[in-house]
Amino acid sequence: MFAVTKQNGQCMAPADVCKTPAPPAGPIPVPYPNIAMPMMGNPATLKVMVTGMPALNKGSKIPTSNGNQPGAAGGVVSGKIMGATEFIQGSTKVKFEGSPAVRLGDPTKQNDGNGVGNVLAPSQAKVMIMS
Repeated sequence: MFAVTKQNGQCMAPADVCKTPAPPAGPIPVPYPNIAMPMMGNPATLKVMVTGMPALNKGSKIPTSNGNQPGAAGGVVSGKIMGATEFIQGSTKVKFEGSPAVRLGDPTKQNDGNGVGNVLAPSQAKVMIMS
């Protein structure tokens, strides 16, 4: 699959269950889509460039995500909204600066672990990592 860079792309968790205020009953759990943008990923590689942009590896983290703001009482697991996104898995054979390279389709942990998703849209469409 295509290598993930800071150029573009999208990570998405389809069901980030957050506690949504519903007066007078109190917060109720509602699933929201959670979206994170790899272009915000840090730390990115310093020496590995893919199509002219820094690549992301399993050690990279996206500090904020969007889509779950109506669940203002926080996620049922993390207790947060707009939490960080981490890459759960990367390539088994290709490493960028010592950490597994992240590819299109690799799983993510979004909103600080409240939802599980994956890299849904490619950052670029030239460099593929096949394993």
